[in-house]
Amino acid sequence: MAKVAVMTDSNSGITQMEAKEMGIRVIPMPFTIDGEEYLEDITLTQEEFYDKLISGADVSTSQPSIGYVNSVWDEVLTEYDQIVYIPMSSGLSKSCESAMLSAEANYKGKVFVVDNQRISVTQRSSVNDALYLAEKGYDGEKIREILLENKMQSDIYIMVDTLKYLKKGGRITPAAAAVGSLLKIKPVLLIKGEKLDKFRMMNRTLENAKRIMISASKENVEGYMKEIDGRTDNIHYAVAYTGTDNSEALKLVEMIKEEFGCDHVECNPLSLSVSCHIGTGAVAMAVTKKIPDSL
Repeated sequence: MAKVAVMTDSNSGITQMEAKEMGIRVIPMPFTIDGEEYLEDITLTQEEFYDKLISGADVSTSQPSIGYVNSVWDEVLTEYDQIVYIPMSSGLSKSCESAMLSAEANYKGKVFVVDNQRISVTQRSSVNDALYLAEKGYDGEKIREILLENKMQSDIYIMVDTLKYLKKGGRITPAAAAVGSLLKIKPVLLIKGEKLDKFRMMNRTLENAKRIMISASKENVEGYMKEIDGRTDNIHYAVAYTGTDNSEALKLVEMIKEEFGCDHVECNPLSLSVSCHIGTGAVAMAVTKKIPDSL
C-alpha cells in the first residue's frame, strides 16, 4: 500500500502551525506589498497584512515558483511514496496549472495535483477529505479521482463590507461603486467552481446579508445536495471572515447552528488571497457535501 502525503497551499487558510498538527505541508503564497515580497504566515501575519491593506499600500498576489514547489515535493517524497497536492482553484490562479504541468512532466505516478476548483474554507474541506481517504488506504490517483468527482458539491457566499476592492479589481465599475457606496450597499458574492461572482448586489445591512447567505445555503442543501443521496445530515458548515475581528462571524455561527440544527460550524479567517479582492469586514458562509461514508 502506497504511503500518501497530503499537501495544499496557504489559500486553504491552513496555517503552518495547523499543518504540523495535521501532518501535512502547506506552500506559503507570496504577496507583493509596495514592491517587497512576503510569504503568507512565514514573513507576513494576518495582522501585518491588514495593517498594510488598510493603510493603502499597493498589495497584490503572486504565485509560488514552481521550483520551490518542486523542492518541497522532492523533500516529502523522501518519506512518502506519493503526494496529493490541492492548490487553489485554477480559475483564480495560474499556480494550479503550473503544478499540474510539472507533475505530469517530472513526477508522473508520484504527485497528483487536484484541480477541484476550491479555495479557502472549501479547499480546507478537501484537504480533510484527502487525509481521511489516505488513512483508509487509497492511493494518490484514487484520492484525486474522488475529490474531482465531488468538486462542485460546495458553495461559498460572502458579504462584502466595502466596494473599494471590487472596483479596484474591475469586478464593478467606478460608477456602480460610487452609487453603491452612497447607498451603503453590502453585496453578497458567490464562489462556486472557478469564479468569484455577484450573487445579490442590492443589500444594505449585515444582518440581512447573513439571512441571504443562510437562505441561499438552505436552498442548496435541500436542493441539489439532497438529490445526491437523499440526505442532509452529511453537510459540512463553515464560516469565514476577513480582518482581525471575528465577532460577526461568531454570531453567524450561532445563527447557522439554530437554523440547520447542527452541532459544529467551523470558523476560520478567509485566505489572504481572497481578502486582497474584497477587503476587511467581510463575512462568509460555506456549505460542502461530505464525501460518502461508504468509501
